[in-house]
Parts: sequence; structure tokens; C-alpha cells
Amino acid sequence: MDELLGRKVPYSAPAEQAVIGSMLIDPRCIPEVLEKLKADEFYLPLNRSIYETIYAMFSYAQAIDPVTVLDQMKVRGVYQDNCEEYLAEIMRVTPTAANVLEYAAIVRDRALLRRLGETADEINKMVYEGAGEADAMLEAAERRIYALRQGRSIGGLVPVSSVVQTVFDNLSEASASGKAIPGLSTGLADLDRVTLGLNRSELILVAARPGMGKTSIALNMALHAALNEHQTVAIFSLEMSREQLVMRLLSRAALVPSQNLLTGQLTDQQWRDLTTAAQALSATDIRIDDNPTLTVSDMNAQCRRVPNLGLVVVDYLQLMQSAGSISRMFKIMAKELAVPVVCLSQLSRANESRQDKRPMLSDLRESGAIEQDADVVIGLYRDGYYNKESENPNLAEAIILKNRKGQTGTVELLWLPEYTSFTMLEKRRDDEY
Repeated sequence: MDELLGRKVPYSAPAEQAVIGSMLIDPRCIPEVLEKLKADEFYLPLNRSIYETIYAMFSYAQAIDPVTVLDQMKVRGVYQDNCEEYLAEIMRVTPTAANVLEYAAIVRDRALLRRLGETADEINKMVYEGAGEADAMLEAAERRIYALRQGRSIGGLVPVSSVVQTVFDNLSEASASGKAIPGLSTGLADLDRVTLGLNRSELILVAARPGMGKTSIALNMALHAALNEHQTVAIFSLEMSREQLVMRLLSRAALVPSQNLLTGQLTDQQWRDLTTAAQALSATDIRIDDNPTLTVSDMNAQCRRVPNLGLVVVDYLQLMQSAGSISRMFKIMAKELAVPVVCLSQLSRANESRQDKRPMLSDLRESGAIEQDADVVIGLYRDGYYNKESENPNLAEAIILKNRKGQTGTVELLWLPEYTSFTMLEKRRDDEY
């Protein structure tokens, strides 16, 4: 199409050939190249076929040289009559394998330019065909540009080979990290063991009646992700002000009772603890928006502009102004941003009429849609809230009502009312950070 319109397609045949030539001249550079380049970033079909063959051979730890590559191309059914001469010519014109990453950068740059052109054409077509209102088209355009920045495409059939490459990349990353769980830690190890942490593209719903600690456990997760895992965290608070949220974060981080923070009655030691906590908190990348009129689209647009985003927290779902299935929109947002999105949800009063007031999935407002869209649903329950004579008034239960990764069940936690926070049951103050 571009050729018919007289437009020059952005690609560099010499750079594509030099990447392949470098891999054949010095196979030691292959792991670095495979980290930088995907097969579909090659424009010329033959170059793409050769690269895919080398990638497959490397994955199966096969020896890689011109002879073995040609043989595997025959096995894969991508061999052409001129392949032998073509590989010999590629190796002849490749100056040196030492500059392979520079060649790969050129290939990536041209591929991005091609995708940018294709995206611009799609946006143009959408505008001139009148495919919706301006705001909807702007949202769609932003999504496409964001996907380009993330090195992904929106929609379309994807070859299984590229998905396999992504899965292997993720497995390698998880193996290299040495972590016991694949996702971000919640800061509560017992909860992590069941949920396997907060994983990319997951919608995690924390559901409870008012006063059970929804906001508290979400801030636990946010604080741990920012302080201990050095992640950028976006918090959208539709009920509490940013000052109230930071007050809670400081109380938790400094282990100074929130009541003392509210009254300003602080000992010298508490002031020192708060100063230390404030310095640590200020060094994190936690971003807060307390605009109560935000829509999911507003949140998504803001998150797209946050570099290295690791976690999104929304407090709480029933206050949203968006129309339609809000939970579905949040699931799409988690998938698009490739980060865990933790949403807080208020339960209906249905449990109040039951003798056992522990939350159930059916207690969720709009439970059908939420239950369907969420990957993990955590219900919070504290017997001490309902039973003033409870033997363990600060015993809390995080009830895993749904978990796409498999395991459900109840995790016992300790509620720390003075800090409006949770910790593991066996933990004591001296063990906290």
C-alpha cells in the first residue's frame, strides 16, 4: 500500500543483514540480540525467517552457524533457493559483530516508525469515518500510542511463536529474580503464599463492609511496593484526601499511632520516628490523585504517562462516576498497563442479616460483573468489629473468595488499630520496619 501511494517504507536492509551476520559470525552475541529484537521488527521476510530460525535454535540449545541454520530453515519450510548465497553475502558485508547492538537499535527504530505510521493511518481512518465522539476517539488514539511505547500492538492475530517468546522471557525473568512469588509482594507473606502476590494485568478486588480496613490493607500493599520493591505506585482516592492518606502512610511507616498524628501530641522519639519515615516516604515514587469525579478513562490516561508504573490502587469502586461495567473497564486497564490494579469495593448489607457475617461473593454489589472480571477477590472480616466480647478482637481474616491462579481459603492477620494497619499474625512491633 505504501509503495502504491509513493511513500517510502522505513526500514534498513543493511542493518537487518548486519544483525543476522553478527549472530552468525559470533554466536556469543545472540542472547543480547534476542533481548533487544523481536522477529516482527524485521521488515524483509527472508531476514525475519532467518532470525526466527536462529531464535528457535538458540531456545533448544542447538549449535548455530551458517550450515546448521540453513539445515533448520529446510526443516521449518522457509528455505529458498538463494538462501545459501544470501547468508554468505550477509557474512561478507557485515563489518564486525562488535557493533551488533547498534545495528539492532537501527532495526528497532525503523520498526517503530513503521508502526507509528500504521497507527497514524488507523487514527486518520477513525476520524474521517466518524467512528464516534471526539473524546472516545482521543481515548482510542492514546491507547494506540501507549501500546507503541510499550512495544505492543492492539488487537489482531498474533503468531504463537511470539507468545512463546514472551512466556519464555517472563519465565527467565522470574527465575533470575529468585523470588518465591511471581508478583509484587503485598507485604503480608501469608497472603502472598495464597495469591502469589500482585501480578501483572490482574484486577485484585478487596471487598468488605465499612470499618473493616479496606483502605488500610491497600495502603499496606502500596507502601510495601514503593518502599521495599521500589515500584512506582499510583493511588486514586475518591473518598479520603491526599493529606489523610499520607497521614496513614506515615503512621504505618513510623509506627506512630494515628491518633497522635491527628492531635499533634507527639513525644520526642515519635518526632524522630516520623522524620525518618517522612524521609523514606518522600524518596518513594507514590503518586496520589484525590479528585472524586475521576472516571476510569481519566485514571487510565494518567497512568499511561507514568514511567515504570508498578501498581495502581483505587479507593473505592462504588464512588466511580463512569457508566457501564466499571469492573470490566478496570480489568481492561490492568491488561493494557500490564500492572496489578487493586480496587476496593464495599459489600452490600446482606451479610448483616446472617449469623455468620463473613463476606461472600454474593455480597458484592453488582456481584455478577465484579466476580467475572476480577482475578482475585479478597474479603476482609474482623470478628471484634461485630462482637465486642471477642476473645481476639484484633484478629482479622483475609478470605480469598476467588483466585484465578487456583487456591482459595482464609489467611489470618493481625489488625493494628492504633496504626490502622495489618500485619502477619505472628509479627510483633519489634519485627516491623
